[in-house]
Amino acid sequence: METTHTNPKTELLLEAGLNVLHFESKEWLENLAFWKDETRFFEDLLSKKAPTTEQQKQHTEMLRELDQIHKDLFEDFQQVIMKHERSLSKIEIGNQQLSDSSFREEHRKIKERITAFENNFRSFKKIVFSFVKSL
Repeated sequence: METTHTNPKTELLLEAGLNVLHFESKEWLENLAFWKDETRFFEDLLSKKAPTTEQQKQHTEMLRELDQIHKDLFEDFQQVIMKHERSLSKIEIGNQQLSDSSFREEHRKIKERITAFENNFRSFKKIVFSFVKSL
């Protein structure tokens, strides 16, 4: 869901020094590692709970969503952030092919994706906990 307003924190961060953006990228990578551990926990939790027949469809859907989370989280986000970090390194050493403004725009887009993922993941966790409580 797109919104037309801008997060003031995002605006401030995008105007910050490159070292602040680098720090935020490192935080993203730390969050990814934590989310990876959480997905393993959910996988274990869902595999240990045997659903009844009427719950099978919901259980299957949660496992499918978990597979998608793995794909998005581990295959895509980490690569995108690492590539972004390499771009930052090139800007810091004065590579004229990369502009500071395009880097900041890329950073904003990654931040939006991470935020959207985090919100979706939070919703997914609520669904899993609700499901497990119902068993």
